[in-house]
Amino acid sequence: MNPKVDDRVPVLIVGGSLVGLSASLFLGRLGVRHLLVEKHADTSHHPRGRGNNIRTMELYRVAGIEPAIREAASVLAPNHGILQAPSLTGEEQEWLFREIDPGGKLARFSPSSWCLCSQNDLEPVLVRAARELGGELRFSTELVSFEQDAEGVTSLLRSRETGEERVVRSEYLIAADGPRSPARVRLGIGQTGKGELFHNVSITFRAKRLADVVGDRHFIACYLTNPEADGALLPVDNQYEWVFHAPWHPEQGEPLEAFTDERCERHIRTAVGLPELDVEVTGRAPWHAAERVAERYGVGRVFLAGDSAHEMSPTGAFGSNTGIQDAHNLAWKLAAVLCGWAGPGLLETYGQERRPVAEVTSERASARSAEHSHPGYAVVPGVGRQAGVLAVALGYRYPRGAVLGTDPAGAVVPDTFESAGEPGSRAPHQWLLRAGVRLSTLDLYEQAMVLLTGPEGTAWQQGARRAADRLAVPLDAYRIGDGAEDDLAPEPGTDFAALHGLGPGGALLVRPDGFVAWRSPGPVADPEAEVEAALRAVLDL
Repeated sequence: MNPKVDDRVPVLIVGGSLVGLSASLFLGRLGVRHLLVEKHADTSHHPRGRGNNIRTMELYRVAGIEPAIREAASVLAPNHGILQAPSLTGEEQEWLFREIDPGGKLARFSPSSWCLCSQNDLEPVLVRAARELGGELRFSTELVSFEQDAEGVTSLLRSRETGEERVVRSEYLIAADGPRSPARVRLGIGQTGKGELFHNVSITFRAKRLADVVGDRHFIACYLTNPEADGALLPVDNQYEWVFHAPWHPEQGEPLEAFTDERCERHIRTAVGLPELDVEVTGRAPWHAAERVAERYGVGRVFLAGDSAHEMSPTGAFGSNTGIQDAHNLAWKLAAVLCGWAGPGLLETYGQERRPVAEVTSERASARSAEHSHPGYAVVPGVGRQAGVLAVALGYRYPRGAVLGTDPAGAVVPDTFESAGEPGSRAPHQWLLRAGVRLSTLDLYEQAMVLLTGPEGTAWQQGARRAADRLAVPLDAYRIGDGAEDDLAPEPGTDFAALHGLGPGGALLVRPDGFVAWRSPGPVADPEAEVEAALRAVLDL
């Protein structure tokens, strides 16, 4: 007997942290009605997960919330680099890197930039934006169970405040429910990878005099290497509020209860090098660094995203950024299928595209922790500096999935970053002018498929629109050039064709997530037929 259904919604999101809230934001931007449930009563109060890389900030830019995030992050705007030292008071110190973007060279590749915004500051911004778009967010609500069939997913939810239970029927379920993911366990999905790497206790504390000791060394983090009290020091407000990550060894039988206020205060004073430092512990939270990737990213109508799909070492904040990018990839595909302009096979490409990215990125994250000698991470010596961090953050590719013309055996993350408009890669950034208003090519990608061509591309533009109308696929077609009849003008000093790997008469098809779906370097005999074939293949039509 089927249970009585209390609520019906196209998408149910389980988990209201960074990834779940980002999924809500992205779905809301695409007009997809959804419900998000989070078992905790509110967003995170603990300052963690602060590194938002350049690709994540591009996604938030297109979603319209980049300015709000930068405002929330303004207190950490002066902070750059990772410092390593035996103490803050000694002469010996080394910058593992001093600037995230020395000389501002990344501006040629992106309209956005890296942003330090702690999770407890970022999540409220996401909540406000998601609710403004009509998203329904229920905190203190947990997923008890779910069952799926050919038409949808039936989930039992329970309020942790009242105990009331409700049955929700959704067409799809996104499980962003953390590294221990009850949804993943229920689906019977295993994990691959090295497993647990190390454990820390994150200690929040106040210290009025610490800012004077730090001085103008406005670091993102400082790895303090005193063998009697090592750990990582992170600023919260650059004044009185700080976080210290202390190594923890539960594998040796050390209980969390051993981290008393007195022990934490003593550890911090010794690590910093100030025996008389005023330290007031305000909280502590354990965390576990691991390298694991789910063997599958979904079963049927249930999909994993974020930590439920992958766990990564925290160095570089690769885990949270990869999860947010999971949500972005999945959101446009769900919207396309739910709105009827893509076939269900498109959803199968979610795991095909995102799982290989997680595998490579998790390996890079572990290597980064080894390179930085992250406190608590005991690795074999000899790990050298890791190159290509920008390639991980911005240059990851989809050799397989909803793309045409790729090399299926190609590298998911190349050794160096390149942006040349190749199918399966993020479309290049280029500044354009529209009626005198400056915008990035990346600002064009969100609501529809996009065809870009040069001034010789009238036939492409007209044919693409006819093909899209016939297939009922939303598509915007832009001709980029300096002529009066062109839709967008390249900013002086930029070359549209060269940046996008096109010759005269070529065209590029870009997905709503900003990845190149297909490219024709030059003209073809029947542009309409070429675009229609590409749309059918990419969108499973």
